[in-house]
Amino acid sequence: MLRAAALRPINVMMLVIGAGIFATTLAWWLLPLTLITYACLVFLAARDPIFQRKVLRGDEVPTITSDAVESSDISPERRARWLPRGETRQKVEAALDVYRKVVAAIETSDDVTRAVLEDSIPRLHAAADRLVDVAQGREKAAEVARDLDQDTAGSGATNAARQENLRVLENRISAADAEISDTFEELLDLRAKVVRVSIDSENPARSNDLNASLDGLNARLEALSEVISPQDEH
Repeated sequence: MLRAAALRPINVMMLVIGAGIFATTLAWWLLPLTLITYACLVFLAARDPIFQRKVLRGDEVPTITSDAVESSDISPERRARWLPRGETRQKVEAALDVYRKVVAAIETSDDVTRAVLEDSIPRLHAAADRLVDVAQGREKAAEVARDLDQDTAGSGATNAARQENLRVLENRISAADAEISDTFEELLDLRAKVVRVSIDSENPARSNDLNASLDGLNARLEALSEVISPQDEH
């Protein structure tokens, strides 16, 4: 991530512009100012979730929505506290507790393990964000389903369409519940895999297996968050 942030065109352009102005004016104070500005841009880019996902997915650029912009700087734990109190929120908070322990296990490991797993932390952050996205979509779908279930007025054709919509929503809610539970279990497994990597850091298969598990988890959560999004529910 640091390498990608350091080579980001807009960041490199800052260095070029600063060097050009210095060559023209010979104002010595421009050099440290340029370097400090460049370092800040690299630091901010490396911690930007949208930039992280773009780097991890190659050339694929994720669609940026207003909700994504508003929540990009908000931790998944804080977003989880906005969920209605209930079983879903409890499961998500439990999964996020394990997620933090997995991140801490990587960050407090030895230098070799941290170097081997440097690509795993952005994947973990992305998985935590997507887990909360799924939970938010699940709660909104449940709200719409309750409204449909309570509204029995209308003609036979209208009721049939309403029942079909209700059935689709209930299926998506069940899928979200299953994935949230599975995510908790998979994060527990990932924590054990981090320990195995730290013990056998010379074996690249260990880290590859961990990252493959994270990629699969992210793919499932992203696909589910898309089908249970608010626009689909309405």
